Amino acid sequence: MKFDQETSNFLAELKEKARENYIPVVRDKTAERLGEVCHLRRPKKILEIGTAVGYSGLIMLKSCDGELVTIEKDTTRGEQAQENFSKAGVLSRVRLILDDAQKIIERLQEDGEKFDFVFLDGPKGQYKNYYPALKKLLKTSGILFCDNLNLLGFVKIEGQIPHKHRSMVNHLREFVDMLKNDADFETEFYDIDDGFSISTLKK
Repeated sequence: MKFDQETSNFLAELKEKARENYIPVVRDKTAERLGEVCHLRRPKKILEIGTAVGYSGLIMLKSCDGELVTIEKDTTRGEQAQENFSKAGVLSRVRLILDDAQKIIERLQEDGEKFDFVFLDGPKGQYKNYYPALKKLLKTSGILFCDNLNLLGFVKIEGQIPHKHRSMVNHLREFVDMLKNDADFETEFYDIDDGFSISTLKK
C-alpha cells in the first residue's frame, strides 16, 4: 500500500520516534500487508486492540475510509496517539478508549457493536482470552488480523523456553491452535517479521 508523500513522511517520523523510545510498533512488511488488506477490503468499521502511539491505526485509516475504535491501557501512549491522529487529520474518524481491552471488548459485544475488521496487537498473553468476544464482534466475512504470533521465534521452537517468556509463549501457542481448529474461520499464517495471521469469518 503506497501513501502520498506527506503521509509517508509522517509515518516514517512516527515509527522512528517510537523505536527511539522503545515503543513497539508494527513491523514494516506486516504494516505493508495490513495496509493492503484494508485497502482491498475497505472496512467501514475497524477495531484495534493496542493503540500504542497510533502508528498502525494511521496505516489502517489512511488505507480506507472507515472509522476506527482503538483501545489502549497506557494513558500516556493513548494521549500521544490522539495527538498523532489529530496531526494526521483523521481524528474525526477515531474513537480512542483508554481502558482494559478485555473489559471494553466485552462491553462492545454487550452493546451489539459489529466490526468489519479487527487488528489484534495488544498483550500477547491475553489473545486467547480476547478471542471469544472478538469473534462475536466480527461481521460475517469480517477479518481478524493478529500480529506477533511467533514472539521472537519462541512460539515455533522446540525445547526449553526462557522463563520470562514461557507463560506468554504457551498462551500464544494455545491461541494459534484455536485459530487453526476453528472451522468458522478461514485462516492463513505468515512467517513474516514476527509472524501474523489473517482470518476471515465464514459465518
